[in-house]
Amino acid sequence: MKLLFIIQGEGRGHFTQALVMQELARSRGDEVVACLVGKSEHRRLPEYFLSKMKTPVESFVSPNFLPTAQNKRPNLVKSTLYNLLRLPRYVSGMKFIRDKIREYQPDIVVNFYELLTGLTYFFISPQVPMVCVGHQYMFLHRKFRFKKTFSIPMFSLRFFTRMTSLGASKKLALSFYPMPDDYKRGIIVVPPLLRKEVMQLQIADGDYIHGYVLNSGYIEEIKKWHQAHPDMKLDFFWDKRDAPSDMAVDANLSLHRIDDKKFLYYMAGCKAYSTTAGFESVCEALYLQKPVLMVPVHIEQECNAFDAMKVGAGIVSDTFDLNKLLDYIPDYKKNTAFRRWVANADSLIFAELQALYDTMLYPANIPFSLNNR
Repeated sequence: MKLLFIIQGEGRGHFTQALVMQELARSRGDEVVACLVGKSEHRRLPEYFLSKMKTPVESFVSPNFLPTAQNKRPNLVKSTLYNLLRLPRYVSGMKFIRDKIREYQPDIVVNFYELLTGLTYFFISPQVPMVCVGHQYMFLHRKFRFKKTFSIPMFSLRFFTRMTSLGASKKLALSFYPMPDDYKRGIIVVPPLLRKEVMQLQIADGDYIHGYVLNSGYIEEIKKWHQAHPDMKLDFFWDKRDAPSDMAVDANLSLHRIDDKKFLYYMAGCKAYSTTAGFESVCEALYLQKPVLMVPVHIEQECNAFDAMKVGAGIVSDTFDLNKLLDYIPDYKKNTAFRRWVANADSLIFAELQALYDTMLYPANIPFSLNNR
């Protein structure tokens, strides 16, 4: 199969999932012909992604949140107005996607939650089938329940998620746990895509708290907590563009610019992990059996955190109050079933892609899903 990846370029989760799928595809003899990344002008593509994606990488301007002045939670009103003013550029992005599909002629387009991909399939209707991949498609599942199901933010999240998957042949919903497929909504539940490096790590119980924050404004909260608890060693990662690769604030607080190998090294050896509730890093912590403090930035991450609590990944907080995390550690119970679930990712995900590809070659009598769970 020839696959074309299209990635929503905010955060590290979608990049990591694409890298894992590329490696799995190559090991099976399939080909990733190119990778298109939708991003705002406020983000740059991470070096680890560019160095490991062994195929042409091209970017285009795509709708994204604008952070607040404090660089914490996204400002929905400003973001909406900003994106409306840039509609002509987004139309150009849709044409770019159409032209690249024609140029690379893939068998399947794999969409990692990029909005303009769904809109391209709705308005332009490329003939190549599309498969969507992401944890967010769990939120469309008929059996997914959230404490704020009828809230406006939840409605908006589900609406946005539907927009990313317009015209999709299948939606592969990455999940913390097995769940029946939702055939009516085209949703197939599959395990998370974790890097082989995660599975090969030697786990140790260190004396420090590891962390990751997408928006650098939260670092001030962490510094404030550290001032009151100077003896607790903290190693946090962030995406601040002009920061040095490693910065020692003092003897027990260090800030690191995001680097995938270094990030996993610190994850494997930490006492516990604190994050803004991105799906990918919570999965890594759960696999490495590290208790997690999740501080959601927006409704999507609130859903991630709510879902992660079902499998005992950790606790949720409105702030980076690491006292809560330290108090939780004695009550943390390791989830061994999660590791067995993750081990099935390769076979389950590529069975679905292969089934779709076979449908193109032999249209008769091909089942919607090959998962028999």
